[in-house]
Amino acid sequence: MTVNEILQGAEKKMTVSIEVLHRELAAIRTGRASSHIIEHVRVDYAGTPTPIHHLANISVPDARQILIQPWDRTMVGQVEKALMKSDLGLTPSSDGQVIRLIIPPLSQERRVELTKMVHKRVEEDKVAIRNLRRDALEHIKKLEKDKELSQDDCKRAQDQLQKLTDSYIAKADKLGKDKEQELLTV
Repeated sequence: MTVNEILQGAEKKMTVSIEVLHRELAAIRTGRASSHIIEHVRVDYAGTPTPIHHLANISVPDARQILIQPWDRTMVGQVEKALMKSDLGLTPSSDGQVIRLIIPPLSQERRVELTKMVHKRVEEDKVAIRNLRRDALEHIKKLEKDKELSQDDCKRAQDQLQKLTDSYIAKADKLGKDKEQELLTV
């Protein structure tokens, strides 16, 4: 394995880590309706936990409402149950064909609570990125130990890896700050 392969592998994994963080933060409920809020909800369909967006059309007609229209009308009850069991803290209302989720405005305490959750997720992602750096660094040092890499090249590779890590940690921080700003905007 070459230094470039090690660095490229670390960069790919860091990119995936940032994408996961982005999806997790999108799922955190703000005062505005978004279809991302319910993406993680699984509905029991024929004994199989199935993502809700595989069973229904999801739309956001206005800033305070999510409309869920199951393609199979017999699934309305199952979708409703899954939404009730989820950690959303929202109560669905149904007319037998369409399920409506009304998004209430967030209280100040809930905003602070969600902000703490955002900080926790961002910190977890930064730890994951640092762990990826550590793994890549071990590979680089092993190349040096096995005499496949000079000390100067090893130092250069370590500097490149640190710059890469710093840039991805900055991306995680920016995602966290953006989400925090979104949460605190009334």
